[in-house]
Amino acid sequence: MLDSLQHKGRRKQLIDQLAKKYNFDPAILDAMNKVPRHMFLEYGLDHLAYLDKPLPIGAGQTISQPFTVAIQTQLLGLKKWEKVLEIGTGCAYQTAVLAQMGYRVYSIERQKSLYLLAQQNLSNLDYHTPVLYHGDGFAGLPKFAPFKGILITCGAPDVPAALLEQLAIGGKLVIPVGIETQTMLVVERVGQEEFRTTEHGEFKFVPMLGGTEN
Repeated sequence: MLDSLQHKGRRKQLIDQLAKKYNFDPAILDAMNKVPRHMFLEYGLDHLAYLDKPLPIGAGQTISQPFTVAIQTQLLGLKKWEKVLEIGTGCAYQTAVLAQMGYRVYSIERQKSLYLLAQQNLSNLDYHTPVLYHGDGFAGLPKFAPFKGILITCGAPDVPAALLEQLAIGGKLVIPVGIETQTMLVVERVGQEEFRTTEHGEFKFVPMLGGTEN
């Protein structure tokens, strides 16, 4: 699939819409303008790629709404070269945006089919720096901790203690918490045992599940 002038034009329109909705960091919008969202979707959904809405990607999962991708990336508040853990790779669109921002990205996906799809999608677009794992997001990646940012792309029932332990002091965990709908939380580690939590609106995500599936 090519990134045609038509795709680029639609993508620019989407970015302009996002800029009007919220005061996003221009670097985030620039990164999203460079990542071809349609190339993370099945060919039949190509014409829907640049609508500001979630879309199915298989295995009962979705690619997040572009507004949600932008807001979660902004809430991380990371600088170039800082290390981020993403829980829920999916098709790797959010992964690519984080990589385009210049972050050192580690990402976990529990569904083997999506893990393989994510690897292929990133390879097709020459994103070779993200490190992907097929594993349980609730466990995180302790061997690579601490992370300056941890981003959860699915609705968690609560804040997993194991992920808080893997957060660097001064780092932020961005996590949607709730069952039917979720409240976007930012949990900042301000000391070894001290955390500060803020709320950032209501969202709707697919549920965060434990374990792995082949």
